[in-house]
Amino acid sequence: VHLIPVNPIREDGLNPKSRKRIMPDLLTEPPAIDPIYEAYVYCNIPTVAERSMEGHAPHYFKLVSVQVLVRHGDRYPLYAIPKTKRPDIDCTLLPSRKPSHPQLEAFIKHMSKGSGAQMDGALSNLPRYPSHSLCEMGELTQTGVVQHLRNGQLLREIYINKHKLLQSDWTAKQLYLETTGKSRTLQSALALLYTFLPDFEWKKINMRHQWSTIFCSGSCDCPMRNHYLEEEQRRQYSLRVKNNDLEKIYVDMAKIVGIPTRQLRASNPIDSLLCYFCHNVSFPCTQNGCIGMEHFKVIKRHQLEDERERQEKKLYFLYALLATHPLLNQTVNRLQRIAEGKKDEVFVLYSAHDVTLSPVLSALGITEARFPRFAARLVFELWQDGKRPKEHFIRILYNGADVTFQTSFCKDYYKRSSKPMCPLEKFVNFVKRDMFLVFNSTSYYDACRRRPL
Repeated sequence: VHLIPVNPIREDGLNPKSRKRIMPDLLTEPPAIDPIYEAYVYCNIPTVAERSMEGHAPHYFKLVSVQVLVRHGDRYPLYAIPKTKRPDIDCTLLPSRKPSHPQLEAFIKHMSKGSGAQMDGALSNLPRYPSHSLCEMGELTQTGVVQHLRNGQLLREIYINKHKLLQSDWTAKQLYLETTGKSRTLQSALALLYTFLPDFEWKKINMRHQWSTIFCSGSCDCPMRNHYLEEEQRRQYSLRVKNNDLEKIYVDMAKIVGIPTRQLRASNPIDSLLCYFCHNVSFPCTQNGCIGMEHFKVIKRHQLEDERERQEKKLYFLYALLATHPLLNQTVNRLQRIAEGKKDEVFVLYSAHDVTLSPVLSALGITEARFPRFAARLVFELWQDGKRPKEHFIRILYNGADVTFQTSFCKDYYKRSSKPMCPLEKFVNFVKRDMFLVFNSTSYYDACRRRPL
């Protein structure tokens, strides 16, 4: 394998360690599950230069297509803890404020000229970058923009500068861009695109709107998918009810903010607390006391236990297979067209949510993967064997780590082959046929309607 060196992305300016911290700066991964460490990974604070394995292949292989599925960057909470002051976070973009990026100022200028882009339906009414001095609920923060500017820069260095995936005269047909109708996903896509293709021509941008968070497009009618999701939600509820430590913490926090425990639980406090944590803002206080790190740890630990049990119980896996088949089928069809010599849609970007990425990882069998952090990226690379041009291979990477041989369809191949990639037909067979075997079906339509025995 010829390893390609990747230049780390440096951040100019002040040492980030000089800021007041509510979290330790851990350099090595602890052996046991540490909720604070896991929360820190989830925040994905852009300080450390990232090493990635994207674009690595034997020298005689040619990169012919890249499909990227990202989660939006850091955002303001979707839920507020009742009777507490909302975290005071500014969502205007200021290049002088940390975390920043060398191209942040140019990005802001370029976004203000974007009226020439083709934006599907509701997307045309969304702002192209965040701009509220007190963030609105769910709004992308400056941290979130910077995370995707870094993603785009890293992918540019590998796929454009090194592998020449797109030439300087690239056309609109070579890109496929799709996002959900939330400002945070549109803005994340534009931030990544800006550093991937700096100062792109707006008239070449055609952003498609996807109304479904699982990107099921015209194949969303699937009763059994909904059945498995309901079963999975029952499992989650059952685990929560059994956790006495969690219940005590909720009771204590409810007393602090002066509301019934049930109301506090419904406000999904972990979503809000993660925002305080990721932005180094002190947790909220009232006259009855303060929410503290111990409260946060217990809730976060439960979340991690829930993820672990979710992998074991398989209900989520069954949901994931049915939820992600339309998106994976679209991916496979596109890869097959490119393998046959078509030159359209060689770079694909889906800008999505944790509820998009998580089931895709599960369906592919990548069980060791962490829950999608802010600005997580899942990349499908298609390679052509230069010695046998009719043969095509894929690599799958999650946050820069090669997870190709963690997939259920390529685990065994790895043991028998010297090739550092997976044959495209393995992926095709998985999506077109093997995904349905567990349902005793031969098609998506049938699997969506067949009741379990």
